[in-house]
Amino acid sequence: MALTDAELEFVRKELGREPNQLEYGMLEIMFSEHCSYKSSRPILKLFPTDGEKVILGPGDDAGIVELTENLALVIGMESHNHPSAIEPYGGAGTGIGGIIRDIISMGAMPVVLLDSLRFGHLEDERSRYLFEYVVKGISDYGNRVGIPTVGGEVEFDDNFQFNPLVNVVCAGIVEKNNIVRGIAPNVGDLFVLMGGRTGRDGIHGVTFASRELITSSEIEDRPAVQIGDPFTKKQVLEACLEALEKINVQGLKDLGGGGLTCCISEMSAKGGNGGRVKLEKIPLREEGMTPYEIMLSESQERMVFVIHPQDRVELMEIFEKFELPAAVIGEVTDTGNLMITQGNEVIADIPTELLSDPPVIERECLVEQYVKEGDFKRPISRSDEQLKSKAEFNDLDLNDILLNLLSSQNIASKEWVYRQYDHEVQIGTIIKPGEDAAVIRVDDETAFAITSDCNSSHTKLNPYHGGSGSVCEAIRNVVSVGAEPLCIVDCLNFGNPEKPEVFGQFKECVQGMADVANRFQTPVISGNVSFYNETEGVTVNPSPVVSVAGLVKIKDIKTSGFKNKGDKIIIIGKTYSELGGSEYQKLLQGNIKDQPPKVRIDDEYDVTMAVLDLIKNDSDNNITAVHDCSTGGLGVAISEMVISEGLGAVIDISEVPTEESMEDFETVFSESHGRFIVSVKDEALNEVLDKLNVSSAVIGTVGGDFLIINGTSINIPVSKLNNSYKGVIEKFMA
Repeated sequence: MALTDAELEFVRKELGREPNQLEYGMLEIMFSEHCSYKSSRPILKLFPTDGEKVILGPGDDAGIVELTENLALVIGMESHNHPSAIEPYGGAGTGIGGIIRDIISMGAMPVVLLDSLRFGHLEDERSRYLFEYVVKGISDYGNRVGIPTVGGEVEFDDNFQFNPLVNVVCAGIVEKNNIVRGIAPNVGDLFVLMGGRTGRDGIHGVTFASRELITSSEIEDRPAVQIGDPFTKKQVLEACLEALEKINVQGLKDLGGGGLTCCISEMSAKGGNGGRVKLEKIPLREEGMTPYEIMLSESQERMVFVIHPQDRVELMEIFEKFELPAAVIGEVTDTGNLMITQGNEVIADIPTELLSDPPVIERECLVEQYVKEGDFKRPISRSDEQLKSKAEFNDLDLNDILLNLLSSQNIASKEWVYRQYDHEVQIGTIIKPGEDAAVIRVDDETAFAITSDCNSSHTKLNPYHGGSGSVCEAIRNVVSVGAEPLCIVDCLNFGNPEKPEVFGQFKECVQGMADVANRFQTPVISGNVSFYNETEGVTVNPSPVVSVAGLVKIKDIKTSGFKNKGDKIIIIGKTYSELGGSEYQKLLQGNIKDQPPKVRIDDEYDVTMAVLDLIKNDSDNNITAVHDCSTGGLGVAISEMVISEGLGAVIDISEVPTEESMEDFETVFSESHGRFIVSVKDEALNEVLDKLNVSSAVIGTVGGDFLIINGTSINIPVSKLNNSYKGVIEKFMA
């Protein structure tokens, strides 16, 4: 029993009796951290959720923002961490399936997928196994359903060796007047279950996801992992879209975590109603299933429609055409309770509000304890330890360091991952994987950009600046392709929230993210919290994965590769001595320490908006490349721009705007936020510089077959940069 003693007492008081076994099972899954957000709900209120273009914020299966006068973007993010640790292929595939259903349930056609993944280093055999089959699970599912996987990110750290993180984003497009919600608003309407049959897979999936893993989890918890079926999902997608076009659907919701219990109780509660479910009407995959198994099953590819009785026949004809099992399993009632019947017997009867809105757990005391014990410090300036550590980095060959950074698993090309994905299906992809953000066509003039980002090393060292930095980087990536940020969705991956250090990290991280979201006026419209990412005492690095979507005119789209010999290279933003948590530090010291880069929110906003303004007013296409500066610093950012099109560059390091007393290696490899590298046609240089009212400087020229950074030892052929950057992951996965 996963319910706490206090929760048991609360339930008994609310019901006025002892629940039976089925009711206990239903309450257990709905009170789980995964379904109820009982620890995180008070903290998540820090996020801004409203905005001029927000149509629907948090609280439903996905958020919705306006794209054009007639169209809206539906977007959500989910995690499937625990299932992927147990069964990587099926866990990742069903994670994709779940987020696709979330988008369908809002009435939208899914048009893009992104994946944000974290594993142990590839030298470890188990990490290679998890990595290979998670990517294959995502690839096989997305490719078979026909939805392009257009972007994402991969991070490797020993910290994720036993507890990989698998976060997925899906976005879809819907006409504004066709938006559907997961609600049962009318008494007398029917609940129609369609799609895959209900089996014994996935039982206790949400409670399994709401506790720490142990060594034996791979065997003992395997039944909690759902079984995906992408071919059925394709039929479900097409049948749903046709039904939404032809039927006056009152509500639609997918069956994910918590199965029928979660779906029916939440739809009924949102309508202020009750519901009745007739167990004998539910299409089953296996014989002899108990009511407990049926109501807790998380079998995949299932959707529940809420319709008027007079629409029943036409709806069932659509499902029959697609050869999908479907049945009327109950109706909306005015009782305020979810009643489960079997024949003429009532076998469960619980208030929908009790199921869908359990009480929160007050954990603010854990934050106070965390701060009191001195575990958290927001960086104000460089520490003495950071200043001392400079000596460890002096007198090293910067050529070798840069090449080794480009070959590090966190920076090297991720082609091995995204070349397995069909990112061209639906023929809407304008910018493909490998750039700062993907761009998807909406109409002849308009597109949307989308990306996902996180730096768990920075967040481990300082959750406030790690969280805020993840939002900043995602915003910079969207702006780099010319898009104006519209909204944020997130997936917050942390350890056990009952531990002061974990919940303290969570609170500070959310505060940092909220501060940036407020400054940029980019509301958080949907998201997911994944706690208990621990295995026998090893807690994952706190990982706030952030996806930002932005709106861009197709004529304004920019890419990162240098295009023309003679173009001038400008850095916009200031560089600070900030190597804490950097890839450079990991390479040289083998671990992370000190404070990570600090987010100077006003500077970040000013620089980012200055770059966006330059792009939006670049009618003559004088700006030829844009790239944000993040992991690996200036050296890696310039190298990536060189590698992209095979054009070299000469950089004058002395021109980079920095704080005082910085060494050259700090300037090259610092991971300071709030910086962009922009290349500009030579004849337009002065015009562009005149428009900039933020810290900036001309630091070089495009051309040649080498990357040369004057004032340092860096003088490397473009071909050598390319060879270091590409093929790294392929060697491990051969």
